[in-house]
Amino acid sequence: MPILIELFLTFVRIGLFTFGGGYAMLSIIENICVEKKKWITHDEMMNVTVIAESTPGPIAINCATFVGYKKAKVPGAILATFGVVLPSFIIIFAISMFLEGFLEITWIAHAFQGIKIAVGILILDAALKMIKKMPKKPLQMGILAASFVVLMLINVLKIHLSSIVVMLTAALVSLAFFQIDKLRRKEGQV
Repeated sequence: MPILIELFLTFVRIGLFTFGGGYAMLSIIENICVEKKKWITHDEMMNVTVIAESTPGPIAINCATFVGYKKAKVPGAILATFGVVLPSFIIIFAISMFLEGFLEITWIAHAFQGIKIAVGILILDAALKMIKKMPKKPLQMGILAASFVVLMLINVLKIHLSSIVVMLTAALVSLAFFQIDKLRRKEGQV
């Protein structure tokens, strides 16, 4: 199958069968694009996830665009992005046209309760895979633990602080340690 068609159909399938948005899709994208098709590496998946999280736009769309571009440049990026978006667009469009009070239908409301749990598990799965693959160095583990504690406190204490602040702080801490290490090495060589 030509790569452009394969990219499109793969991301249509990801978009069609993944509920819960981008974070829930990460685990599926990694499973298909890294483990099964080997279009990108685990490191590239982690890097694109970090980049996609810190750039505008939904994370799954950014990931699809990256994978598509990596495999088939601009046409691949366009088709992968279109593929991941198309199913959601069609489903939401159909719901908005035909089912007024969609979530008021009892069995649909109950189904969505189960879907919420499954989405949480998919997000947790993606996070655990990334944690397993990240380098187990003291700095990375310290940033991970500190970020976890800070985000838990933010949620428990209901503090209004954007997760972007936590990400930027983690980046600054890591950059500061990198610069300090670089200066130490430079002084050791002199």
